[in-house]
Amino acid sequence: MYNYIRGKLDEATPAYAVIDCGGVGYLLETTINTYSQIKDLDEVKLLVHEVVREDAHLLFGFYTEGEREMFRLLIGVNGVGAATARIMLSSLTVEELTRAILDQDVKRVQKVKGIGAKTAQRILLELRDKVDPFAIQTLAGGTSSSHQGNNNADEALSALVMLGFPKAASEKVVSTVISANPGATVEEIIKLTLAHGI
Repeated sequence: MYNYIRGKLDEATPAYAVIDCGGVGYLLETTINTYSQIKDLDEVKLLVHEVVREDAHLLFGFYTEGEREMFRLLIGVNGVGAATARIMLSSLTVEELTRAILDQDVKRVQKVKGIGAKTAQRILLELRDKVDPFAIQTLAGGTSSSHQGNNNADEALSALVMLGFPKAASEKVVSTVISANPGATVEEIIKLTLAHGI
């Protein structure tokens, strides 16, 4: 089992990163929050969670231990898979999700695309006693981008499609988000689009 991978950041998108480690390129699926932390780095260390399925061998990469821990807590909830957990951690920071769990804020969790009322309630109920706000650490703050709005929109749309959202529906929502927030970074566009609903 992998614990972390350290190496040259060969490619970084809001949906995945490729790390060159000893001449081998490891593709790790990431969250928007991890992408925000690593996108401008040359060398990175990502903490890994490995998922082995009959049809796939997947690596999920996280910049902080807090995010990996929250991911593992989420996939331990009945009915929450790795893809859903990644969407949740792309829509909310670890701190925001921890606060929602501690406050039993069903509406906040339901705002995440693909999370219905029953799943939201199950997450809050099962994780209420497992989340320790002092143990789960996360890096606060975001980063800004100097790219033009159209480039950001294209990159955000590409990431949403890679995350599994339909392109046509995503284009409409991204367009709405850009109109209201012309200076938004890629991460902001994706988060606002996910919050808006696709």
